[in-house]
Amino acid sequence: MKHLPTIFALVVVGLTITAAEAQQHWPGFLGAGHTPIAEDSIPVTWSSTENVAWKTVTPGYGQSSPVIWNDHVYLTSVAGANKETLHVVCCSLTSGKVLWDKSVPSTYPEKNSVYISRAAPTPVVDHEGVYAYFESGDVVALSHAGDLRWTMSLSGRHGPPKNKFGLSASPTQLADRLIILMDDEGPSYLTAIAKKDGSELWRTDRTARMSWSSPMLITTGESQQIVCSSGGSIDGYDPKTGKQIWTFTEVAGNSNTSPTPVADGTVLIAASPGRDGKNSQLARQSNGMFDIANKKEGGKPGFRWTNATPTPSWGSPIVHRGLAYWVNRSGVVYCLNGETGESVYTERIKQSCWATPVGIGNRIYFFGKAGMTTVLASGNEFQVVAQNRLWEDDAPPVNNVPTAPETTEERRVSAAMFSNPIVYGVAIVDGRIVLRTGSTVFCIHSNKPAAANTK
Repeated sequence: MKHLPTIFALVVVGLTITAAEAQQHWPGFLGAGHTPIAEDSIPVTWSSTENVAWKTVTPGYGQSSPVIWNDHVYLTSVAGANKETLHVVCCSLTSGKVLWDKSVPSTYPEKNSVYISRAAPTPVVDHEGVYAYFESGDVVALSHAGDLRWTMSLSGRHGPPKNKFGLSASPTQLADRLIILMDDEGPSYLTAIAKKDGSELWRTDRTARMSWSSPMLITTGESQQIVCSSGGSIDGYDPKTGKQIWTFTEVAGNSNTSPTPVADGTVLIAASPGRDGKNSQLARQSNGMFDIANKKEGGKPGFRWTNATPTPSWGSPIVHRGLAYWVNRSGVVYCLNGETGESVYTERIKQSCWATPVGIGNRIYFFGKAGMTTVLASGNEFQVVAQNRLWEDDAPPVNNVPTAPETTEERRVSAAMFSNPIVYGVAIVDGRIVLRTGSTVFCIHSNKPAAANTK
């Protein structure tokens, strides 16, 4: 069977990085722009007391994934009763020591609640520094030394968001610009922001919608597109001009609200049943492999195949070694043939997963919400290689959840559900796995003894 590309084979255009250098970079959401990782360098087993190189408590709370550039691990978080303080934190990949913590005031404060996103968008990083986008609409550019280069506010420029659950779409990048998707009940648009000064290069308006998926830079032959799968449509845009190249609106139930498009030349799409699962049946009709240039349809974008078996949730699907993997909020893993869409197996792992799984060599890592990572063998047989607990139930990591009382029963139930630590995201470079919960970041390293908390 022909091997389809994994999500980690994408290229950040214009960054002059050698393959060896790139093995120490994880420059954006889902590792976009990363080169393949040496399988033998990544640990298979660990525990709360073994192979944890370090763990570091970070200020406030954040739901974004970490990003890595050389020895720097970057994270974002928010703090304060109204999320009035925005943090970008830089830790040493080697030691976990906080190298610097830059905070800026939010230009659009709102109640700090477990019911609303908290520093959910993942930053991007390049040779010049780190660029952090927050759900308040603020964008902060910093050098690798932590010096403030510029800030700007999308809320001030185009109006504040109105989504009652907040925003989480992560930016993607080219050499000279950030691409940010603002899909909201209020102003909705795709925009390009200059890395040098935060100025707007272009903006393309979109139909208002409620969605949390991120745009992705996709290479098709010698050209590139920004692909957005969000709230009822799948759209391709020219990253230089913002012009819409094509659109596909036959997404059942407007259910593609969370997973991010991935792959090269084709886009693996998983429709999401939403926060409350009410679109789960319609969502199944739009689970599949989507071709930007479907040869069967004369080049018209459309699904190569669909499969109604998976019931996706928060994490994006991946394609690895010719197989497609979904995992849902109940910990059910769906493995499909990437070429045909036929079901290979459906099995349950120990924990629900909110983070997107990662395929490395002969293994697939599923990062459980409550700290247990299940490692499966890649291939047609369901085989558990390892189950690794990051913390023990009686010794959870620091978790700075909001303490203000919620006003409705629905919100009180959610507050209880989110009160425990949650693994939100991961970054991986040769030799190390970095995982983050709301207030603590962990580094897993083969044959490395555990270290005390670094504050």
